[in-house]
Amino acid sequence: MNYYPTCPDPELTVGIGKHSDIGILTVLVQDDVGGLLIKLQEDGEFGKKGEWIQVPSIPGALVINIGDALQILSNGKYKSVEHGARTTNTQSRVSVPCFFTPGLMVKIAPLPKVINKDGKAKYKECLFQDYRNHAFAQGCKGKKSLDYVKITSPTP
Repeated sequence: MNYYPTCPDPELTVGIGKHSDIGILTVLVQDDVGGLLIKLQEDGEFGKKGEWIQVPSIPGALVINIGDALQILSNGKYKSVEHGARTTNTQSRVSVPCFFTPGLMVKIAPLPKVINKDGKAKYKECLFQDYRNHAFAQGCKGKKSLDYVKITSPTP
């Protein structure tokens, strides 16, 4: 659980900094206060790529976030969402995320069928524990943790 106390000037606080979740999926129970922000990954009806928007608060609704492990397993077909949370100046709030992750000793890598379809892997294999440790050492730096497993093409 995460507790966000009321703050007279929410712009001066950091609830939870920008990050992506490391697991497969995160299920977040919504409340009527709000405060979840996501970074848009493409242009669309909600704004332009790179903009941060607040997720509308719908009491009792569930927000489902794709995590880094699913992005790796799907070879980038499904993208983890960069997000953060902030306080409000009206009332305190509590968020309750439920994380679904691989076991620590499970190897994560793009699935063979996905690689066959895509033609090449975009991510290298690693133990989920190693990925988790690297991500936690990085702290809240957006989706930077994925660089740890990203396969980069050599420059000619």
